[in-house]
Amino acid sequence: MKILHRYVLKEHVGPLTFALTALTSILLLQYIGKHFGELVGKGLPPLVIAEFFGLSIPLTVALTLPMAVLIATLYAFSRLAAENEITALKASGVSVVSVLRPVLLAALGVTLVMIGFNDQVLPRSNHRLAVLQRDIAQKKPTFGLREQVINEVSPGKFYLRAGHLDEATNLMREVTIYDMADPTRRRTIYADSGNMGMSKNLSDLELTLYNGNMEDVPTANPNELQRLFFDVDLIRVRGVGNQFQKTTADSYKSDREMTVCEMQGAQDKARAAHEDARKQFLAKVAELRKSKAMLSKTVLDAKTTAPWDVGLGRVYCKAIALFIPKKAQAQAVSSTPRRIAPSAGVAPNSSDLSVLEVLRIRLQDSSTLMNSYGVEIHKKFALAVACFVFVLLGAPIALRFPRGGVGLTIGVSLFVFALYYVCLIAGESIAKRGSMPAVVSMWMANVIFALVALWMLGKMGQEGSTARGGDMREMFGAIRGTIRSKLGWKNRRVRRERLAA
Repeated sequence: MKILHRYVLKEHVGPLTFALTALTSILLLQYIGKHFGELVGKGLPPLVIAEFFGLSIPLTVALTLPMAVLIATLYAFSRLAAENEITALKASGVSVVSVLRPVLLAALGVTLVMIGFNDQVLPRSNHRLAVLQRDIAQKKPTFGLREQVINEVSPGKFYLRAGHLDEATNLMREVTIYDMADPTRRRTIYADSGNMGMSKNLSDLELTLYNGNMEDVPTANPNELQRLFFDVDLIRVRGVGNQFQKTTADSYKSDREMTVCEMQGAQDKARAAHEDARKQFLAKVAELRKSKAMLSKTVLDAKTTAPWDVGLGRVYCKAIALFIPKKAQAQAVSSTPRRIAPSAGVAPNSSDLSVLEVLRIRLQDSSTLMNSYGVEIHKKFALAVACFVFVLLGAPIALRFPRGGVGLTIGVSLFVFALYYVCLIAGESIAKRGSMPAVVSMWMANVIFALVALWMLGKMGQEGSTARGGDMREMFGAIRGTIRSKLGWKNRRVRRERLAA
């Protein structure tokens, strides 16, 4: 039996390696093609450009590995069934479950590796990539400029919006500039087009604007407006293009740059803030009701219950605490940023209604944070478990239609993975809005596919040893026959009802 297990696993290694390499290369080439023009020609060292694309690989692998597992399972079992090796094993008394057991154990190992990868490697690479992008933007702000977006060129002083931005020629169209450097006035500049470039010392940004006007509004007298029309206007923004220097430490992290334990710690802080705000909110509402004060519908309809969660991240952190030193855990928790409002009360001179509104906003913000962290925590585990679920799903499909070949492998893989990611993205959006708990929305796709896989495996166990498989045409024929039979049964029922009438 050990020889059989090694043989079955060997059949999966080749397709898995090829599928993972091909899919990762395709997505990575698409990413490189999208960002290559933004990096080349900006005076960056080649190693920095290589690091930029190298840090994008972990995110790509996290997406492509589950699909590669599904492709390998479909291809390997389809080949074993097409060459009658499964039939020979059944004739020798070896069940399909025995053939599937080593693949499931291997899939379980891949799942555990993916959990560690999504928890440790992926957030660290995302954080380093985010820091690297900010460092590059410091060297030349053109890297960070986006069309149809208000771009902060100089923090708190200079903002730029361009309707169209040509990265090759640095030509801008439909330009709007908000100059807030002078506290005594607010200046807004509109231009039909313009050019953008760096000064010779690469420290200042030079803008040449064409066919526009400049509006000045004094802060002391907002009703006064001064407008100046121009054909050509030269603007220099100083000190925005400093030489490139890599940041060695950056404490801020978004939710996708944090490990599970860091997100769990931030979620616990948000939950504590929510509970504190809830107690104050309910106490203040009860106090105002006793005084028979009028409360707005927004206050009365405020949701005070905290988002429900099963505590998967907390269990995981307790489990890995047995293997990680306490000193490392303390460092990990201390690096978690504070992203929630402080729990301090409102100033004594505030009105009761303003106190309620502040407490209601605190409840809403803390709930949003808990939902956001919960989604990211469960997503890390759900994507890893998808590797195991896809093996359960792919094996019975391949054994039922062994002559499907490459067409079956590609078609089913694309359909299953597209449907899976649609469910995952929809669940993420629903959970962040608070319409559904994160544990339900993020695991919904895995549960549905697992139930379908178990049903198909149960149907396989009821088949005889001489069950004949088919190809893609038979699969579509079976679907078509099922639809026709249901329509025929409906037509016969309609005819019987008409005769009875």
